[in-house]
Amino acid sequence: MELLERKIREEGRVLSASVLKVDAFINHQIDPVLMDSIGREFADRFSGEGITKILTLESSGIAPAQMTGLHLQVPVIFARKRRSLTLNDQLYTSEVYSFTKEQSNEIAVSHDFINADDHVLILDDFLANGQAALGLLHIVEQAGASLEGIGILIEKAFQEGGEGLRNRGIRVESLARIASLENGRVQFVEKVGAQ
Repeated sequence: MELLERKIREEGRVLSASVLKVDAFINHQIDPVLMDSIGREFADRFSGEGITKILTLESSGIAPAQMTGLHLQVPVIFARKRRSLTLNDQLYTSEVYSFTKEQSNEIAVSHDFINADDHVLILDDFLANGQAALGLLHIVEQAGASLEGIGILIEKAFQEGGEGLRNRGIRVESLARIASLENGRVQFVEKVGAQ
């Protein structure tokens, strides 16, 4: 997706060979025009799949999931990382390790919001090692729901998460696929070797 790639090039910051900072437009400050375009793009890509729910992880996945839900006209559910007084029983849970935060979190979704009749699109901001996607997939499986695919804003194609999910037969649609962050420079998969 050209708009997202342009934003990454212009406003993203490479912090290391494995870390890209996108807080200027995705996960701290949010660009609503970009989110609307992302939502429309995912809706176009998954429009024929009969999706009834979108599942994401708080908090960076909420904005793009909400816009995708708006365009698909379906509810958005976000897995919570922290328990609250109102979210304490009848939960699907999974353990997710965060590469950037270097910690594990138990994520949870209420049984009230996803069930065996649902056709779910998982949506998240980054795909690196695949831990968040696998945690959300585990919740879909616990509910007995059908997974229709996974939508990712930015895939670090040099890490194994995307390949692992695709090898399991899961449809993964990534809007921007990064081949390398070496030498402080973002190189996209489609751009490798191009002049």
